[in-house]
Amino acid sequence: MTSGSDGPDAAARRHFADEDVGPGWEVVRAARSLERRLDISLTGFRQIGARGLDMRPRPLPAVTVGIELGADTLTLDTVDDRQKLRSAVAGLAHTSTRITGTGVDHIELRMPPFTAFTLLGGALSELNGNMVGLVDVWGPYATQLGEQLARRTSWSERFAVVETALAVRLESGAVPDPEIRGAWARILATGGSTRIDRLAVECGWSRKRLWTRFTAQIGVTPKRAAMLVRFDAAARRLQAGEDPAEVAVACGYADQAHLHRDVRDFARCTPRELAAEALRPAS
Repeated sequence: MTSGSDGPDAAARRHFADEDVGPGWEVVRAARSLERRLDISLTGFRQIGARGLDMRPRPLPAVTVGIELGADTLTLDTVDDRQKLRSAVAGLAHTSTRITGTGVDHIELRMPPFTAFTLLGGALSELNGNMVGLVDVWGPYATQLGEQLARRTSWSERFAVVETALAVRLESGAVPDPEIRGAWARILATGGSTRIDRLAVECGWSRKRLWTRFTAQIGVTPKRAAMLVRFDAAARRLQAGEDPAEVAVACGYADQAHLHRDVRDFARCTPRELAAEALRPAS
């Protein structure tokens, strides 16, 4: 599934329920009209028969906010750290993280980075490739929103609460530079192959100015964003069963070794391991 929008960010707003959650889960998608209004894909999923959640979502060219409404917290494990959180934000190119939990009752928001800039403000540039608690970004508001959602039992009621809460923040939040939106759209349209010097020329800015403002508003450098978009295209092909050598050529990598390095960098595994992950059923 993709979001209601047909623009270049549609593929980026896939929710991980599509990719990783197997039998034993109730998965509900918000109406497309709501998603269009917010420019955010909104999905609820609840554990109804599975033993628990055990997944390792790969980095995507999108920002994810997860709000857990069940009795337990989720455990996030990275190479260097372990956190127990009820709600979290994952920026672009976040560190590969294993997420586990039981009794899961969860709402996930997936959005393009310029929407996240308006919704989350300057926090994007501070994530630095990490997943952090939503309370660290929104403060007490994150707790209040979680409590409001937990009091509702139907998905339609929960989605209505989210729509009302986010509409206010989106209306009053900071607006990204049109040049930055244009640069991001160009990176997506070229599959991450555009040169940063060319982006700067198209913006009418110096390379330094583009680098600084893009990083502040998108959360990663233009070069890192281009690498992520190219990796995302490669990962989808690999998980569809395509041969790594053919994927490397199709996605503009110098060679298969170059693809291997990028997959290692973003997903902490090999291309073949990444492909196999798509074939492995969830817990």
